[in-house]
Amino acid sequence: MQTLKRIWRSRGTVEGGGNSRGTLPRTLNQPGTQMMRIISVIPLLLVWMISPASAQDTETAPVRSPSATPMPIPDDDDGPDADAPKEKAQAQKPAEKTAPPAAKSDVQLQDNPPPRYTVKRGDTLWGISGRFLKNPWKWPEVWGMNKDEVKNPHLIYPGDVIILDLSGATARLRLEGVSDGGLSRWYGYQLQVSKMEPRMRSKMLGRMGIPAIPAKEIGPFLNRPLVIDPDSVARSPQIVATTQDRVVLSAPDIAYATGLDEKQGNYWNLYRPGRTFRDPESGEILGYEAVYLGDAQVESFGEVSTVRIVQAIQEVGNGDRLTVMPPVQSLPYIPRAPERNIRGKVMAGTGTSVSEIAPLSVIVLNRGKRDGVEMGHVLGLYRSEGAVTVGDRRVPLPELEYGIVFVFRVFDKMSYALVMQSKQQVNLNDVVKNP
Repeated sequence: MQTLKRIWRSRGTVEGGGNSRGTLPRTLNQPGTQMMRIISVIPLLLVWMISPASAQDTETAPVRSPSATPMPIPDDDDGPDADAPKEKAQAQKPAEKTAPPAAKSDVQLQDNPPPRYTVKRGDTLWGISGRFLKNPWKWPEVWGMNKDEVKNPHLIYPGDVIILDLSGATARLRLEGVSDGGLSRWYGYQLQVSKMEPRMRSKMLGRMGIPAIPAKEIGPFLNRPLVIDPDSVARSPQIVATTQDRVVLSAPDIAYATGLDEKQGNYWNLYRPGRTFRDPESGEILGYEAVYLGDAQVESFGEVSTVRIVQAIQEVGNGDRLTVMPPVQSLPYIPRAPERNIRGKVMAGTGTSVSEIAPLSVIVLNRGKRDGVEMGHVLGLYRSEGAVTVGDRRVPLPELEYGIVFVFRVFDKMSYALVMQSKQQVNLNDVVKNP
């Protein structure tokens, strides 16, 4: 009953326009008005009787003024303390769910990476990234690049300053003085954040971006025939005669060839079948090496066509073959690990390599497009140091990674890769697989 009196006073204060003594306006002293006030208090009294545990809080809970609509009974979840102070409501509110933490990046920084580096002529993206990262093929990830949207990865120039940003959860490489850190260059446009001047424009046209990997090491392998399918050798055009019965031809000598198709154009490569590439695991013939001899231009087509030797790096003679010049490769080299598991072997080196192959040398792998290999894939070099006897069996020792190769040209059954890093000489039959 004491609680009812307190509620009565509280309601009187509210209805009385803030009268601290709880006196009622004269119009509320009428008998009808007093009956309405008594009826409006009954729901609150019932709630107080049902929930005795909350009776102690009723004294401090404000009571709403009567309205034309009936006062609803509070829900069980809210209780009579629904209008309690905000601090109390927030204390009782369950903690909101937070997003799970991002997956930890496997990018590994060097032990003492420099905070900044100025690009110099002769640098490569791989080499610069190696100053900051232990796994430099991860440089697209550290730049925050989307490899599917990259238009040209060579738009970093000598004089650019690269900074290592450690302010976020993940380390980032950025270009100093560029608002977006240089991402606009990767995606084929460049943000203009400074005043444009003709002098600055002329300098930009004269600059050459640094390559992703050493260009001079792979240049001879990019736009020349390297591998000829066994069936293609027999069908390829062939030199059948020379002028004045010459045995050896060079530029600008004339030769005669059969099998040339005018629809395939006037410019052809000269080659000679070389080594047979045989899979060291299955024994399958994957192709024949095409030993590049030079270039020729067709002067007239016919059953026997006339060709002129325009370039010769080796002697050309009767029986040598011709193949259409491959298109110039201009795709960006974006290093990345394969999305599927790939395992193969080092099948061969370049023409002069026999067994041991040095870093920054080209190697031939027994895996190609049909196996999921793509240009830009980074594979690890692995070798087992032998086997040990366990019981009555010989068990090979675990394979240890000792280097990294970068795939730069892919054929259907095989591919060519550049040895980027190696702690030792590469041997034939060493294993290549996901790093």
